Amino acid sequence: MTGDSDTPASLLALADWRRQMATLYAQARRLADSDPAVALDHWRRVREHLYRAHPQSPIPPDRRTAFDARHFPHDPALRLEVALLADDTRRRTPLALPISRGGGDGAAMRFWRMGWIAVPLAGGLQGLAVFWMEGYAGGLFLPFRDTTNGTETHMFAYHPSCAVDPGWVCPLASTENWLDIPVGAGERTQ
Repeated sequence: MTGDSDTPASLLALADWRRQMATLYAQARRLADSDPAVALDHWRRVREHLYRAHPQSPIPPDRRTAFDARHFPHDPALRLEVALLADDTRRRTPLALPISRGGGDGAAMRFWRMGWIAVPLAGGLQGLAVFWMEGYAGGLFLPFRDTTNGTETHMFAYHPSCAVDPGWVCPLASTENWLDIPVGAGERTQ
């Protein structure tokens, strides 16, 4: 939430946004069991509609009707299921990942490293850290950078809220999750 208003109406709209997004993810997972391409198309279509129409959309109101998400084509080879290996360091101190506020660097958010995944990509097996996010009601978070960042993509494989509105903040990938190869998946800036 951008923090503009903590009125009951805006908080209810935020709850509705979260409910609709959770429903969308559940629908996409269910559809992916039979046809991953259909699931991805459904997710993109519904998400784009929510970005245009919902009062809690991160798209500024004056830009919502013109919002048009761009994506890499669906690539079945980039749909992966990998095991999460627990972080053996058992660190009690959270990591502070830098954040971006509308494209500019800012302070930091707190995360716990939960573990690691090994991802088979064109450049070979790539290890990525998986984090638990303390903010935004918590959750698993897998940030990574690749060589498309800043040219074909924002700083993620999707455009988080901070990519479209400077009122939002987004944690950036730690250097351990920087890939020296392109990953042609997700949303594009062009």
